[in-house]
Amino acid sequence: MDLKIAARMIAVFAIGAGLTAAITALQNDEDRRDVAAPRIEHPGGDRARDRELSRCRDLGTAALEDAACRKAWAENRRRFFRMDSPDRPTSPKANGGDHA
Repeated sequence: MDLKIAARMIAVFAIGAGLTAAITALQNDEDRRDVAAPRIEHPGGDRARDRELSRCRDLGTAALEDAACRKAWAENRRRFFRMDSPDRPTSPKANGGDHA
């Protein structure tokens, strides 16, 4: 009878130790991701760009004919959609790579 109680106690301690190790490992992974997170270059945004976009917004439909507004909108779309930097590298097939 004492052997069954001892075995159960050992099992409970083992499960508890395993859960503690798992929780600690998960918390450490979250901390590491924060360190590797990309930083925002200008947290408040570019004030000149914001002023230009606000000016264009205030112009209403007249902004459609304004070249500066069209340029500001195109730059904002490019920045928003990150058209200048692809998220993932292209495959060798897309680059026309040789198959040796």
